[in-house]
Amino acid sequence: MEKKELLYEGKAKKVYTTEDPDVLIVDYKDDATAFNGLKKGTIVGKGAINNRMTNHIFKKLEAEGVPTHFIEELSDRETAVKKVEIVPLEVIVRNFSAGSFAKKMGMEEGIKFACPTLEFSYKNDDLGDPFINSYYALALNLATQEEIDAITKYTFKVNEVMREYFDSLGIELIDFKIEFGRYHGQIILADEVSPDTCRLWDKETHEKLDKDRFRRDMGNVEDAYEEVFRRLGIQ
Repeated sequence: MEKKELLYEGKAKKVYTTEDPDVLIVDYKDDATAFNGLKKGTIVGKGAINNRMTNHIFKKLEAEGVPTHFIEELSDRETAVKKVEIVPLEVIVRNFSAGSFAKKMGMEEGIKFACPTLEFSYKNDDLGDPFINSYYALALNLATQEEIDAITKYTFKVNEVMREYFDSLGIELIDFKIEFGRYHGQIILADEVSPDTCRLWDKETHEKLDKDRFRRDMGNVEDAYEEVFRRLGIQ
């Protein structure tokens, strides 16, 4: 499978067409951004880690009944995926207080919730990805009720599978963001699962092993990503 035309370049990935109109190639970059692109930098080796980690997690999720866009890992940084129409919703699950939620609710970080929370944001960089609910999504024709129901069901399954898996690696899954796409009338998981999109803390020390180290100028960003990758044991 070969890359043809550059279809799209985002903050963390380039997407190329292939000879198959139903298949794209995603090429992960080392570029890092935060605060809707206001902060920019590079995390050396991030592209390969995020690509291989995403594929590893997506295969586990597929085995648990969550359909994904994954087709084949082509190299350390490149993966063939199903071409989807992205549903313009960022789907956020929180298991513990952290980040903007902790600030907004006046809470300390790291407080475990009685149950996971589910949030939707309207995927729109110009508007700063504003928080919305399912009624907004319906009113704005961002998704149908059937699609929202499928997204909700799959999202809680993703959380269940990933919490258990990361727990076995000595990592606490604090929160994460995922995206879904439409593929021949079906809702499937797309985008990525990585330290860019998840808050991951060491269970014992509560050390941050994710992009917060970049956002907050904490240092040792590459080391944190590499530590997560090491624990995954991907060969």
